Amino acid sequence: MKKTTKTILKKKGVEKIAMITAYDAMFAKLADSADVDIILVGDSVGNTVLGYDSTIPVTIDMMVHHTSAVARAKPNALILADLPFACAHYSFDKLLDTCKRLVQEGGADAIKIEGGVEIADKIAKLTRAGIAVMGHIGLEPQQVLKLGGYRKFGKSEDEKKRIIDDAKALEQAGVFTVLMEMTDADCASEITKLLNVPTIGIGSGSGCDGQVLVCADILGLTENPPSFVKQYAKIGKEIVDAYSQYVTEVRNGQFPAK
Repeated sequence: MKKTTKTILKKKGVEKIAMITAYDAMFAKLADSADVDIILVGDSVGNTVLGYDSTIPVTIDMMVHHTSAVARAKPNALILADLPFACAHYSFDKLLDTCKRLVQEGGADAIKIEGGVEIADKIAKLTRAGIAVMGHIGLEPQQVLKLGGYRKFGKSEDEKKRIIDDAKALEQAGVFTVLMEMTDADCASEITKLLNVPTIGIGSGSGCDGQVLVCADILGLTENPPSFVKQYAKIGKEIVDAYSQYVTEVRNGQFPAK
């Protein structure tokens, strides 16, 4: 059965929510076969698949392209697409048109948008227009140029208050979930208890209503994954071994067999 925002909302306090990234039909089908709740077509496609150093170079055309590939797998999981760098700060009309592309052309069921209090008014207008939105607070990777790197958020009282204010503003704006990245575990747990909508954590402790990881990190395809990642397989080594065996057999005439 197709999972929707209503499905996800009902899991609050009942069952933990599992979210995995995918950027093409092949990996979307694999994630869906594992009964994942949400497939995130993340702007992490930039540094995971496309060879960039960050998510900053990822464009809306790239996101539509990869989202539509995931949608063609027809997963039961809810398809969530990232809004790329700086798009949240467009004028509302342009922002709405950009989100429409991800839904109409890309086939996304919902859009994930980085930012809190400062964009809550725009998110409220998007939700009134029928766009399902997941908020994203704590570490916002699209701010990496301003931040100068990645770090944990919410350790100080001032920062904790700002993140709580962001979460409350997003809930008031009508988001169906709030993602907290690299947020202090105690802060993330407190926010989870404060909100009526589910929270999804990444590097934010076990107190959230769900978790998300990048597929390449789960599968052991990443050379230097973040410290919070648990690798559930070492598929990278298996791929290299298989390729090496193929190359050897081609060179020595074993493949194809005579």
